Amino acid sequence: MHHPGSLAGVAAVAVMLAVSLACDARDSRAVSVDSARAAGGAATSRSPLRDDFGDTLALAAPPQRIISLNPATTELFFALGAGNRVVGRTHYDLYPAAAKAVPDLGNGMQPNIEAVLGARPDLVVLYASSENRDAARRLRSAGVQTLTLRVDRIADFRRTVMTLGRVLGDTMTAQGVVDSVRATLDRVRAATQGTRRPTAFWKAWDSPVIAIGGGSFLTELVEIAGGTNIYGDDARPSLDVTIEDVVRRDPDVVLAGPESAARMRAAPAWRALRAVRDGRVLVVDTMLVGRPGVRLGEAAVSLARLLHPGAVP
Repeated sequence: MHHPGSLAGVAAVAVMLAVSLACDARDSRAVSVDSARAAGGAATSRSPLRDDFGDTLALAAPPQRIISLNPATTELFFALGAGNRVVGRTHYDLYPAAAKAVPDLGNGMQPNIEAVLGARPDLVVLYASSENRDAARRLRSAGVQTLTLRVDRIADFRRTVMTLGRVLGDTMTAQGVVDSVRATLDRVRAATQGTRRPTAFWKAWDSPVIAIGGGSFLTELVEIAGGTNIYGDDARPSLDVTIEDVVRRDPDVVLAGPESAARMRAAPAWRALRAVRDGRVLVVDTMLVGRPGVRLGEAAVSLARLLHPGAVP
């Protein structure tokens, strides 16, 4: 994790949360959810599913009091019609608007176990980071079911939707969400096919300079939107880079959040980058693109409109 305390205060908090969580991919040895089972019925005690920590989830009935400490899954519970069952969330769960009414239980990493137990959940959903392993263990020791999921790539989004659909006993609605997002992504991909693909540097943090890498869904979105990430050849979701290396790679454009873009334009050191000198620092909607959730399709549309104005209606 890079500077979690600083990340909590950044204005582009949604995308930075995604980056800070994704940085833990260096510890990505977790066991994947059984995708074949995820397409089945409810996760009952007769057919338990295994999460990304390798723990099994077995519920006698669909959960009624859910704490979701992962912004992507919080969005999905609302999209799947179970928002009224969510009794706890993170600081960053601001979409949909109804999520803001749910009690805030912190940043989602190393949660306050007493506060979580105080909400009397029958299921706690956590991001599958090494920092949350102890929390999962303690909650399970207290008799609370946990579900840990790593959501870094578009494939993880599809898998997560179907897993949550199974947990809720409603895989039909889950499949509808997956199909809707896939249709929009396919539309954007088709609209930008055959266009010149500008190279892009996605600046996620200022000091140290952090770039989005090939292991992030954000790189996938850039590619769907008709661009090429200059650090897409690095398998990590994010990585520390130097200004000198960015200059050497000479991207056509820079993608950054509003405040990060402003700081970049004002910093003399970044004038060495051609894209900065030529005014090609493109401001992304960080609240829209910041996590692999139900608005992945909208995020791809917004990026395509930045990289290829007029290509996507």
